[in-house]
Amino acid sequence: MANQPLSYRMRPKTIDNVLGQKHLVGDGGIIRRMVKAKRLSSMILYGPPGIGKTSIASALAGSTNLMFRTLNAVSNTKKDMEHVVAEGKMSGSVILMLDEIHRLDKAKQDFLLPYLENGTIVLIGATTSNPYHAINPAIRSRAQIFELHPLSSEEVKIAILHALENKENGLGNYDVEIEEDALEHFTNSAQGDIRSALNALELAVLSSESVDGNIKITLKDAQDTMQQTTFLHDKDGDQHYDVMSAFQKSIRGSDVDAALHYLARLISAGDLVTIARRLLVIAYEDIGLANPVLTSRTLDAIVAAERLGFPEARIPLSHAVIELALSPKSNTAIKSIDNALSDIKHGRVGIVPKHLKDGHYAGAKELGNSIEYKYPHEYPNHVVKQQYLPDTLKTKKYFKNDGISKYESLLNDTYNRLKHYFN
Repeated sequence: MANQPLSYRMRPKTIDNVLGQKHLVGDGGIIRRMVKAKRLSSMILYGPPGIGKTSIASALAGSTNLMFRTLNAVSNTKKDMEHVVAEGKMSGSVILMLDEIHRLDKAKQDFLLPYLENGTIVLIGATTSNPYHAINPAIRSRAQIFELHPLSSEEVKIAILHALENKENGLGNYDVEIEEDALEHFTNSAQGDIRSALNALELAVLSSESVDGNIKITLKDAQDTMQQTTFLHDKDGDQHYDVMSAFQKSIRGSDVDAALHYLARLISAGDLVTIARRLLVIAYEDIGLANPVLTSRTLDAIVAAERLGFPEARIPLSHAVIELALSPKSNTAIKSIDNALSDIKHGRVGIVPKHLKDGHYAGAKELGNSIEYKYPHEYPNHVVKQQYLPDTLKTKKYFKNDGISKYESLLNDTYNRLKHYFN
């Protein structure tokens, strides 16, 4: 027991002791209702590391008095799973906590499936990946899927203070005095990852010298044992795409403070290439014709950021984000092309009018191609009345806009005049 990490020793014994995840284990939460009804079903718990997936599994075992076993989908073999199934058959049912379930291979999956269906095994799968992207549908269809959220700073602080007081499994047998700044560092640097906070706390306590039996944890001790803030996503993880989505939607919604917050999170993930690409998409998709000069200004900021690299790249990126968020918005360009693409997708194409067909080859005239084409530059205002769309689509209008900005209103007026002239 003494060799086990503090985070392991402090795992809750029942769901009443689980910190956070009130949407699942609080009053009315679905997992609490399962326990109350004594009807556990297989489930997949997903979310960032260290936020309580394994804790909920062990708490469920304690709350239901069922046998509890933990395996890893990669490192444990099919034979290990056979032992768990045998125990389940003898006891009636067993809770199997299967970590990294998104990496479960087909042979192990096929072995487990019938025992999930007959209740021999209550599977609790744990993963940091989105189950709808990463987990085989055969497993997914036999389990309920629950998303877990990072703990709040206050909840992490509660866990730390409880660990310092607990004499049975925690650090209560040590006379520990922790400075407020050190406590705040553990709490805030964890970013909701209670496991990293508790293990860093234990390292700080065990590596500090006692004075008259007292151990004092200073801010420097906390910084030494928890040197780098835990970030909740990496550039390849599911949460990275969630943050990227929130980033674009905040700019689109003109909330510059939210946009800067998500930009800061993306900068912390260190993926300049993806940030740059998304900013350029936003400039054309969400601002577009409402402020066309901003597309060039955004590209200039991206080029500057790429040449500078981090940390200085944050400055032109911030410049671009502030301008994009506070600019007038228009999605005319994307709506217009998508209107045209919709017709193509549904087979509404038509034949190119003969006067628009290529005439730069021998025999074109014999086919009647390009003969009646009128060259607009030879006519007043460089415009001449002739049909451009195929016969089956000649009345179609793909360009649609709200005319919010002066520039877009001008484009709209020009479009309407030309349509009237052509028709």
